[in-house]
Amino acid sequence: MACGEFSLIARYFDRVRTSRLDVETGIGDDCALLNIPEKQTLAISTDTLVCGRHFLPDIDPADLAYKALAVNVSDLAAMGADPAWLTLALTLPEVDEDWLEAFSDALFDQLNYYDMQLIGGDTTAGPLSMTLAIHGYVPLGRALKRSGAKPGDWIYVTGTPGDSAAGLAILQDRLRVKDADDAAYLVKRHLRPTPRILHGQALRERASSAIDLSDGLISDLGHILKASGVGARVDLDLFPLSEPLLRHVEPEQALRWALSGGEDYELCFTVPELNRGTLDVALAHLGAKFTCIGQIMPESEGLKFVRDGAPVTLDWKGYDHFA
Repeated sequence: MACGEFSLIARYFDRVRTSRLDVETGIGDDCALLNIPEKQTLAISTDTLVCGRHFLPDIDPADLAYKALAVNVSDLAAMGADPAWLTLALTLPEVDEDWLEAFSDALFDQLNYYDMQLIGGDTTAGPLSMTLAIHGYVPLGRALKRSGAKPGDWIYVTGTPGDSAAGLAILQDRLRVKDADDAAYLVKRHLRPTPRILHGQALRERASSAIDLSDGLISDLGHILKASGVGARVDLDLFPLSEPLLRHVEPEQALRWALSGGEDYELCFTVPELNRGTLDVALAHLGAKFTCIGQIMPESEGLKFVRDGAPVTLDWKGYDHFA
C-alpha cells in the first residue's frame, strides 16, 4: 500500500502515549506551542545521524530508534536537564512499512519511558538519515556546563567507557567474542546506550562541570578543559574497564577504546573537594558505577596522563566526524 508523507506521519508518528500538560499544540499544526514552566531554563540539543557514518546500514530499526533518542537524551543529562519534547526529521530511501512500524514503536516506547512527547518534525525522500531536536528544562541557574571546572576539582566518569567501541568492532567483525553473554553485553552497549539522565539531575548541586562521552574521553574531557581554562591529570590505573571487555581484548586496547573509541554516552564530570563526600549518597542508588580518574590542574599543565605514577604519552585522538 502506498503511503504519502501526511498519511505516513498520521499512521506512524501522530500518536500520543505521553500527553504532556506543557504541550498546548503538538503534531498537526504549522508549529508546536509549548508552555515553559516558571523559573526554568530551556535546554535544546540537535543531532543528525547519517547511515554509514553514525549507524550501520543493516541496523535493526528498533535499535536505531532507541539509539537516536538515547544520544540526544544524553546531551540533556550532561546539562542536568529534564527531558520534555522531541522533533524528528526523517529522510527515507523508500517507504518500508515494516521498518517504520518497528522504528516508531521503539521510539514511542522510549519517549514514554522518559515522559517525553513528539511534537513535530518532517519526512522526505533520500538516503537514510535523521535529525532529532530534543528539548528539556533545568531550574534557573542550576544547569551543568563545561565551563565550571576549577583546579583542585576531581574528575569522574560513570559506567565503563570502551564497551561501545568493542560492540561496534563485534558488529563489524573486527573482534570475535566466543562468549555469547559477553558479546551480547558489548553489542548492547553500542546499540542501546544508557543516558545518565538521573545522574545529571543529581549532580546539579554537586558538580562544577559535565559533558557526555560521545567522541571519547580524550576529546570530550578536552572540551571541559578548553571551556574552563584549566588542565588535567588523568591516572590510567584508575580508569574503569568492564570485565566483559577485559576478557576479550588486551588491557592496552581496552584502554584505547575507553579513551578514544566514542559513543559510550557516559558522563564525565568534575566535583569540588567540598562536594565529594555527598556523591555516594546522591549517585549510589542510580544503578551505574562512578569512578574518580584524576584531578583538574592549572591550565599551564595541559592534559597529562600518568601510569604507575609516571607520565605517559598517548597519541590517541577522539572520534572525528570528518576524518
